[in-house]
Amino acid sequence: MSGNNMIELTDANFGSEVLQSDIPVIVDFWAEWCAPCRMVSPAMEELAGEMAGRIKVTKLNVDRNRETAAKYDIMSIPTVILFIGGEVSRQVVGALPKESIIKELGLLEREALD
Repeated sequence: MSGNNMIELTDANFGSEVLQSDIPVIVDFWAEWCAPCRMVSPAMEELAGEMAGRIKVTKLNVDRNRETAAKYDIMSIPTVILFIGGEVSRQVVGALPKESIIKELGLLEREALD
């Protein structure tokens, strides 16, 4: 991953990085072989830079971290989930442009509240 603000998740650090986070966390569930996942990756990296300090943007490779992927019933990738206070808030499935991801996750509303 090239984005300095992106955090790579594993089954081992998911709890501390996502469920116990003080700020909202976006988790991009992906796999290396998934072309649509690679299409979403630049948008995730942009969001990580734009929202640094306000929202944590992370990635979880579903092939390497099957336990967490199974826990959240990830059946299709890319799946992007917004966690707030350790709970699933909103979820988006499929390769959407950055603007659509922002809208579907309710990030514009969050910006207005901050």
